[in-house]
Amino acid sequence: MWSLPKGHVEAGETIEQAAVREVEEETGIAGSVIAPLGTIDFWFVAEHRRVHKTVHHFLLEALSEDLSDADAEVVEVGWVPLDAVADTLAYADERRLIGLVEGLLARSGDAPDTDAGP
Repeated sequence: MWSLPKGHVEAGETIEQAAVREVEEETGIAGSVIAPLGTIDFWFVAEHRRVHKTVHHFLLEALSEDLSDADAEVVEVGWVPLDAVADTLAYADERRLIGLVEGLLARSGDAPDTDAGP
């Protein structure tokens, strides 16, 4: 099972800039934000304390095709056809957000492409 790229906002970054940077760091793919997908809020326990996390997800246009898993936190990266992405994601909240992509693409004038790759 896979999950969508995510990470922390660095000082001076917007959440959109952080999303673009994290995607490139974790996958090697340079991107440009098309639209926000949504926000996921959740709690987890780390080092015996509760931690609240907010993750902002964005739909990005791939500006490159080259993949890289150079980030030590990443085990594997790959292109997945749009109609198969939800089946590969480990988290229900991420699957819900992926369900919004075709509608966003239709509204932006981009026809959904279910083939793998940019």
